[in-house]
Amino acid sequence: MALRFKAVLALAVLASLISFVKFSHCQATTWATPDQYIHACYSDIPSLFSARALDKNQWPYSSDTNAVEYPVLTGMVMFATAALVNSPIAYFNLNVFFLTFLFVALVLITRRIKPEFGYLLPVAPAMLASLFINWDLWAIITMVLAIYWFDRKSDLYSALAIGISISTKFLPIFLLLPIAFIMWRQNRVKDLIKYLATTIGIWLVVNLPFMLTTPTGWWRFYKLNLERTADWGSIWLALNQLGVGLTNLNYLSLLLLLIGMTAIAVFLFELKTTPTLASVAFIVLATVMVVSKVYSPQYVLWLTPLAVIALSSSKELPAFWIWQCGEIIYHIAIWQHIALVTGAHFGLPAGGYAWLTLLRIATSLYLVWTLIKSALQARNPQGSAFDLLFEASKAYP
Repeated sequence: MALRFKAVLALAVLASLISFVKFSHCQATTWATPDQYIHACYSDIPSLFSARALDKNQWPYSSDTNAVEYPVLTGMVMFATAALVNSPIAYFNLNVFFLTFLFVALVLITRRIKPEFGYLLPVAPAMLASLFINWDLWAIITMVLAIYWFDRKSDLYSALAIGISISTKFLPIFLLLPIAFIMWRQNRVKDLIKYLATTIGIWLVVNLPFMLTTPTGWWRFYKLNLERTADWGSIWLALNQLGVGLTNLNYLSLLLLLIGMTAIAVFLFELKTTPTLASVAFIVLATVMVVSKVYSPQYVLWLTPLAVIALSSSKELPAFWIWQCGEIIYHIAIWQHIALVTGAHFGLPAGGYAWLTLLRIATSLYLVWTLIKSALQARNPQGSAFDLLFEASKAYP
C-alpha cells in the first residue's frame, strides 16, 4: 500500500536532515585531510570552491588547465552559487539548500511513478550517505522527469528534459538506447527522429556558446573521461590492486560496454511486451557504471531512484536491500581506504578495498539480474532472440 503524500514528504525532509548531520562534522574542521575521509563527510562542493577559483568568481571554463571538470549546466550551478557567498562553508550550505529541495522533489516524482515503492528512496541508507557529495541531483531530477514524461507519451517534454540532463551530466545519454528500442517497437519511427533531434538540439543550444568561446575549457570534461585511467570504484582499479595488471584499458572498457549494451538489446527483444523506460533504465545505467573506468560513490544517487521505479513486485525487495547493503559497505570502504593513503594512522588497505569494490559490483549486478529475471518470466511468443542466434548456426537441410 502506498504511503500518503504527506508521509513521503516528511520522510524526504527527515532524510535530508539526517544526511546533513552526517556531512556537517567536516564543517567544524573545514574539511581537513584525513579527517574528512575518516568521518566519511568528504564533499566535492567545498573542495572545488577554491580549487577551481570559484571563490574568485572565475568563469568555470576560462582556464585551459583548471576548468571545472563537469558539463556546462553543472558548471553554471557551481558558478552562480559561488557568486553569492565568500567561504567554503557558506558555499557548501547554500548548495545543500538547493540539493535538499531537489531531493525532496525527486522523492515526490519517484512516488508519482511508482506509488507502492515511493517510500524507499528517502529510507535508502546509501542514498542518504551520499546526498551532498556532489551536484549530481541537478542532472538526476531532469533525467527522472524525462523518464516520467516519456512513459506518459509527452515526448517533447521528455526530450527537452533529457537534453538538459545530458548537458548537466553526460550519463543519461545511454538512456537513448532503450528509448530508441521502445519507440521502434511501437512503430513510432518518426516520433523517434523528432525525439532525438530535439534532444540533440537542446544539447547544442546549451553547449555551443561554450564550445565556441572557451573550447579548451569546455572540452576538459570530455578529455578527462577519455584519458582517465582505472579510477575509484571501478572493476579495473580493483583488479589492479589485486595484482591483475591490464593494459589498453580504454579498449577493454569500451569492449565490455559494447558487450553489455548488446546483451541489453538482446534482453529487450526477449520481452513479450514493450517495456516502460522506468522498468529498464536501472539495468542500462547500472551496466554502464559497472564496466566504466570509474564507479564513484555518488553514483548510487543515480541508481537508487531508477531501482525504485524499476521494481515490479515485493519479491524484488530483498535484492534491492542486498544492493543497498553493498553500497553502504563500499561507502565506508572507500573513505577509510583514502584516509589511509592520505596520512591516517589506520584505515583500509588496498587489498581489502579492492575486494569490497568487487562486492559492491556483485550486488549491483545481482539487482540487475533480479530485474531481468522478473521481466523475462514472460518470453516473446514470436520466438526468442537467443533462439534466432542458435538457429542461424544450424546447417541447411
